[in-house]
Amino acid sequence: MSDAPRSSAPGTGDRLVLATRNTHKVAELRAILGEMGVHRELLGADAFPGVGEIAETGVTFEENALLKAHALARATGLPALADDSGLCVDVLGGAPGILSARWSGRHGDDRANLELLLAQLDGIPDGHRGAHFACAAALALPDGTERVTVGRLSGSLRRAPAGEGGFGYDPILQPEGETRTCAELSPAEKNAISHRGRAFRALAPELRELLG
Repeated sequence: MSDAPRSSAPGTGDRLVLATRNTHKVAELRAILGEMGVHRELLGADAFPGVGEIAETGVTFEENALLKAHALARATGLPALADDSGLCVDVLGGAPGILSARWSGRHGDDRANLELLLAQLDGIPDGHRGAHFACAAALALPDGTERVTVGRLSGSLRRAPAGEGGFGYDPILQPEGETRTCAELSPAEKNAISHRGRAFRALAPELRELLG
């Protein structure tokens, strides 16, 4: 996304815009916000065709989430939410981290990213396959006000994908205390424990304070 002039879209009203064109993320966050009692309509960035992409130049999840939220708030004139999240693998020193969505070299190619990561972990014993999902959730208002919170979901990595739900690395992360991967959980089960759910729940008081 860019700092282009404000793009026209459906009337503002009680609306929030989420800095993603990933329909899975929009649906997931709509459910989470509803559970938190935040009843504003949530739009994805694709509702604003004139808003381009923003370079994620930050070196942390928090920096990238704030970059995206501020850019979208300026471009649309709406309160904007953004998250930056990824998988952090212990034996890889926290990688892929902020590079998770483009680990294989092509942004958003979930299958290629997952297959490359599994190949890199080939031969790593089960006891050393610890990893966690991390998420930073950011709120930015058109006047520059900002808030950011973080969430984490720890677990271990399977040797092969399992489950048809979720997206990204969900088919290989088995949360602590679970026998299933994130992709085998129902949407409600995943939202209850996910890094994204935890980050946005931590942001809920700020949302209610600033947006009413």
